[in-house]
Amino acid sequence: MRETPAEGDWFVQARGARIERLEAYFDGHAYEPHRHDTYAVGITLSGVQSFHYRGAHRHSFPGCTLVLHPDEVHDGHAGSDDGFRYRMLYVRPAILQDMLGGQALPFVPGGITQDPRLTQSVLRLLRRIDTPTETLEDDDALFDLAIALNACAGVRAGRRRFDYPAAQRAREFLDAAAGRSVTLTELEAVSGRDRWHLSRDFRLLFGTSPYRYLTMRRLDRVKQRLHGGHSLSDAALDAGFSDQSHMTRQFSDAYGISPGRWRKLVVDASG
Repeated sequence: MRETPAEGDWFVQARGARIERLEAYFDGHAYEPHRHDTYAVGITLSGVQSFHYRGAHRHSFPGCTLVLHPDEVHDGHAGSDDGFRYRMLYVRPAILQDMLGGQALPFVPGGITQDPRLTQSVLRLLRRIDTPTETLEDDDALFDLAIALNACAGVRAGRRRFDYPAAQRAREFLDAAAGRSVTLTELEAVSGRDRWHLSRDFRLLFGTSPYRYLTMRRLDRVKQRLHGGHSLSDAALDAGFSDQSHMTRQFSDAYGISPGRWRKLVVDASG
């Protein structure tokens, strides 16, 4: 990826093995009518993002979430003199079907929503477009996106059945692996449960996702190391984070305070 220019139209793109991320700014006309074979899901960051979609002229304002269904024709242009800036995620339907289990693809009428469930799931995937993510983190966020799309489209959840022993085996494995990265492939192997059924079971039985559970166990480890006098960078690496900034972001998200300030307060309290 490259840095965004100071002015004029621009876009930056991050291509992963499974999903494509895009951030862009346009001060006028952006795209001619076209269509993707993917979902295009995104957030308007500033300005008015206008487009023609399913026979109507749509306008997305900052904070709105866009959900353009696969194979639907749309264009793009600024709806005001200030231009517009946005982030977008492109997801192949086959990826979502792995998680949805062979149902009709969820459809969001109008292509724009302010449903907080969908907004939060999209922000998880687009918050740091220029930073690589872990495989389990992406899988976890994509699962949440699939469930949020279903909810936003009004699809009722089926009867829940779960495999507690399999989820427990996965939890114990995560406890033991708090110092490194983990993938859903590993959890699938150790639990003996299909990865997406396991993800559903884990949320139902332990109140959070496998990735979130692992992250919190890593942060427990960070706090133990910081309390023992280790540096922020050493604590981050010992807990399996890619670097100190990755750990700091996760720590701040979890506790509402930076790890440096947390360490200072703990020392002050105990001193």
